[in-house]
Amino acid sequence: MHHVIPNWPAPKHIKAFSSTRIGGVSQGVYQGLNLGAHVGDNMNHVERNRHAIAESLNMPSAPIWLNQTHSTCVLRAESPQLDTHDADGICTALPQVVCTVMTADCLPVLITNTSGTQVAAVHAGWRGLAGGIIENALAQIQGEALVWLGPAIGPDAFEVGADVIEAFTQVHPQTESAFTLQENGQWLANMDEITRIRLQSLGVDGIYSSKVCTYQHPQQFYSYRRDGITGRQASFIWIQP
Repeated sequence: MHHVIPNWPAPKHIKAFSSTRIGGVSQGVYQGLNLGAHVGDNMNHVERNRHAIAESLNMPSAPIWLNQTHSTCVLRAESPQLDTHDADGICTALPQVVCTVMTADCLPVLITNTSGTQVAAVHAGWRGLAGGIIENALAQIQGEALVWLGPAIGPDAFEVGADVIEAFTQVHPQTESAFTLQENGQWLANMDEITRIRLQSLGVDGIYSSKVCTYQHPQQFYSYRRDGITGRQASFIWIQP
């Protein structure tokens, strides 16, 4: 089964992956390894896909799935669990707890500390990112942080309006450099760059990126901006005992 492995110097016992749409049993607009249970796909197919990815990656427990609402809420997981929680980030200091976020253009952000004693997964859409979800997640991580920015819509495809620029530049004026004005009056936003600027303002230097655009690779990734009704890939991180 195809997946993306972060290109970062995390401790060896930190396991982290992003799935793609390659493989799986979903059909039609969800064709492939759709892991989203909230997008209208056949639930039997979703459950089979979720079981397949967990088995393929040798997960120590079932992933904790979130009901993501573009909030700034980061949940702390104290044990493996099957309940679905309302949050857009999840962190833990316990081994064998699989932190998970789903995306289909939004930025998946995986975090660990250099000692490998804490991990977090964050779903960073522009609203959550502007609102401070990265800051909320990092507040849960003690020590020097390592951050990986996973597959998301790229700087040549993410068209936004002036309201998005204002949401970021009001808090961090330097993020203006991450937006490019087009001839049609709309702007292109570089989510990687915005996130990097905000992380650096928090003193984080260990920032790594997949630099993969979900919008531009329809055979490999789901993209909400490109397709509208579509599936979801997921990013996972856990502490292997």
